[in-house]
Amino acid sequence: MRTLQNVTGLGPIQPLIDDDRVSEVMVNGHDQIYVEMGGNLHKTGVQFASAAELRALIEHIVGTVGRHIDEQSPLCDARLLDGSRVNATLPPVSIDGPTLTIRKFARDRLLVDDLIQLGTGNALVFGFLRACVQARANVLVSGGTGAGKTTLLNVLSSFIPTSDRIVTIEDAAELQLRQEHVVRLESRPAGPDGSGRIPIRELVINSLRMRPDRIVVGECRGPEALDMLQAMNTGHDGSMTTLHANRPRDALARAETMVLMAGVDLPVKAIRQQVASAIDIVVQISRLRDGSRRITDIVEVVGMEEDTITLQEIFRLKILSAAADGSSIQSATLPTGLRPRLLDRLFEMGLQVPDEIREFFPNTRDQAGW
Repeated sequence: MRTLQNVTGLGPIQPLIDDDRVSEVMVNGHDQIYVEMGGNLHKTGVQFASAAELRALIEHIVGTVGRHIDEQSPLCDARLLDGSRVNATLPPVSIDGPTLTIRKFARDRLLVDDLIQLGTGNALVFGFLRACVQARANVLVSGGTGAGKTTLLNVLSSFIPTSDRIVTIEDAAELQLRQEHVVRLESRPAGPDGSGRIPIRELVINSLRMRPDRIVVGECRGPEALDMLQAMNTGHDGSMTTLHANRPRDALARAETMVLMAGVDLPVKAIRQQVASAIDIVVQISRLRDGSRRITDIVEVVGMEEDTITLQEIFRLKILSAAADGSSIQSATLPTGLRPRLLDRLFEMGLQVPDEIREFFPNTRDQAGW
């Protein structure tokens, strides 16, 4: 496979792309270039000679991958051949000149052991999440920009049995599933003449005709949420998606809002019932002040009480210690002591409880002599 350098020739920012410590490069202007390293932002001394040079590079990048950008269409998202994701803007939408953002593609997909070592969650947390996936729970991963939602979704997807047919749907293909029976779909923006756009929603609807066992949507941002919830409610258990929200309850509220974007004429209570019956587990991931990414909450959707979706918190992040300047935070995601109802489904399916959680969540039916 050709590398990013072969595809685009990135000039002054090529050393930043080649640096394995850098996960994202943000060009705010020809002389304002930042990188993300270890979850923190750093300004570099790298510069382009002029805004014209930066614009020439942007036009070269988007042209290489068959996209188009100019004053009439000043926004462009693209995925390079190595998987890196690119966003570019031109004036008049970017007032101070062209901008370029490159999220580098992780050549080596992080595995569950890597996330445990990084402190994203402990073995108990990931054992529970493995049980959720095995029990065909519908999982919603919630978090802010750059919190690690896609990385976590990758790991959760790795728990899906190899016997299942999986359809993935993304704006820009980032998921790296290792299972053999995977169909990957990617949305397409409109061409220069305004035609040819294929939105996420159309792909979700189409995926239902592809006999999927599981549907994995990289991110729900709009009306496709309605179709995703309907899929979860009509036999496609074990599906997953992510969305932007700062807390689990906010994530459910955002899902309601996105359903309304589909133009459905339903009362709010009916939409909440749809959300409550579709989603089983909400996993909240956050980037802390020290740049570390942590699973801060895992909540189970229990049902409805009048007009309110009821939740029970299964895991919660506890801050153990923190430096005054926020440069170092010690934390642990610990069980709250509440027993998740979802595990009964695992037992009913005749599946084994993962070893990591057997002590905390035993089969109560065995204990009762059932």
